[in-house]
Amino acid sequence: MDKILIVEDDILLNRGIKLALEKNNYSVACTYTYSEGYSYFTAESFNLILLDINLPDKSGLELCNQIRKTSQVPIIFITANDTEQDVVRGFLSGCDDYMAKPFSLEVLYRRIQAVLRRMGKTENNVFSSGEILIDYDKMQVKRADETVKLTATEYRLLTLLTKNSGQVLTRRSILEKLWDVDEAFVDENALSVNMRRLRQKLEKDPKKPYYIKTVFGIGYTWGGW
Repeated sequence: MDKILIVEDDILLNRGIKLALEKNNYSVACTYTYSEGYSYFTAESFNLILLDINLPDKSGLELCNQIRKTSQVPIIFITANDTEQDVVRGFLSGCDDYMAKPFSLEVLYRRIQAVLRRMGKTENNVFSSGEILIDYDKMQVKRADETVKLTATEYRLLTLLTKNSGQVLTRRSILEKLWDVDEAFVDENALSVNMRRLRQKLEKDPKKPYYIKTVFGIGYTWGGW
């Protein structure tokens, strides 16, 4: 299920878009300010962002520029700024599409589908989540544009988590997929050690992880839980 972040200070419009998208089987997170939107973006993984320009704390153009420093997640501006100059500014800041208010929710839905189709054709083997960017083809991991050096086991563990983003993986299932659980030398401690090392390399604060979250008594998940 594709996950969409809305950054729009108009509460009624925000909720209306959310309801319309959820009816079309999208998962939606609603935020209303620059700071809320950026906080969600850095904490979770999204397939697309709907972004207003006239936010109460900072401009959506600034947020788009900030996101583009670490991610190529698709961004569609939804805004009352409808002059040709406004549209040009939007595309120069890094957006993928631009919709002037008022607009039809049906047209918005079709635009979202079109953008996601385009991105799927060109970036289907790249994973982006906050400051983390993974190129599966190159087996390359970056955090805030800095290459992260991982061991083979750490990379396999990261790939398993990110390719199942949003799902809870039990410790047993992780061991089964990464190692042969029947081998005598493998134990639960090996998983804990590798998970701790991975957090140290990816998280700003490994003790309060944004990305790799523990679901106590069950296992781990990538993203919010």
